[in-house]
Amino acid sequence: MLLIQVLGTGCTRCKTLHETVKKAVQETGVDALVEKVEDIQQIMAFEILMTPALVINGEVKIAGRVPNVEEVKKLIIAAKAA
Repeated sequence: MLLIQVLGTGCTRCKTLHETVKKAVQETGVDALVEKVEDIQQIMAFEILMTPALVINGEVKIAGRVPNVEEVKKLIIAAKAA
């Protein structure tokens, strides 16, 4: 199972990324746990400069922007294959 974390403190872009990730997971059918990380200390531990950010299995994949569903699906499929 993949652990997918959406880092952000609840801004509109953070919420959009969370919804995008949920849709991508549903469309790929990959077994994944999607978790919102809103605690600033946990976010800082990933050493990103800007939220929202997408983390898959502990690795930051995207930070500072909201990717589209297709891009997230490619990241999910690649992580599953790894």
